[in-house]
Amino acid sequence: MSRLPTLFISHGAPTFALEPGLAGPKLKALGRALPTPKAVLIVSPHWMTRGARVGLSALPATIHDFGGFPQPLYEIAYPVAGQPALAQRTLDILKAAGWAAQGDDNRGLDHGAWVPLLYLYSDADVPVFQVSLPAGLDAQGAWAFGQALAPLRDEGVLVIGSGSLTHNLYEFRSGHGDDAAYATEFTAWVREAVRQGDSARVRRTLDDAPHAQRAHPTTEHFLPLLVAAGAAGEGASAEVIDGGITHGVLSMDSFVFGGIPVL
Repeated sequence: MSRLPTLFISHGAPTFALEPGLAGPKLKALGRALPTPKAVLIVSPHWMTRGARVGLSALPATIHDFGGFPQPLYEIAYPVAGQPALAQRTLDILKAAGWAAQGDDNRGLDHGAWVPLLYLYSDADVPVFQVSLPAGLDAQGAWAFGQALAPLRDEGVLVIGSGSLTHNLYEFRSGHGDDAAYATEFTAWVREAVRQGDSARVRRTLDDAPHAQRAHPTTEHFLPLLVAAGAAGEGASAEVIDGGITHGVLSMDSFVFGGIPVL
């Protein structure tokens, strides 16, 4: 199998599972267009740990790690198989790269993993394992974490960072999302950087992009983008999957890194 691209996917609010909007059909099309991987490795901000953890479960459970949403959301299951052998390989690669990493035999898939995968691989026919986002990473650390995962691309593993291109929870929860101009401007800045393959600019996003502090009052939903970009490598450009903006403030763009046109 040739080297796979890497993905960043905006998973938005948990209700994305029920409301596909603009992004859902495009992720379905993306899943059909990509070469079929041996497994998906997904990093989500909803599993953050001291050091790295790798899910080794053969049958990862669907975790409903949220509250206050419509009941049908809690009835959704994503009955996918794990891939313990490739998960163990990932654990070995991270340790060899100097990361403090441990296996986790019981961890399932949080909504940052299974919600976008409902669209990308709707039939749950591609094995999935989750890798935690190490706590305390800065932009360079997230990039380096992605670089450590890069060898898996040559072994049939599709590396996905799942986050949100913009993520201001106060505005989302309070309904103060009428002014989407800032989210649009931030999104446009990032789109230009990834399309150009300007890796240094991508790493500086949270310092240099317009409205970065408002778009990301905390960084955890942006860091998976840097993990995906780091796994793609220095200078890797990205194809933009336009997901629009939901709830006035959540940009749903996704990126395909690695110079492989798919759509």
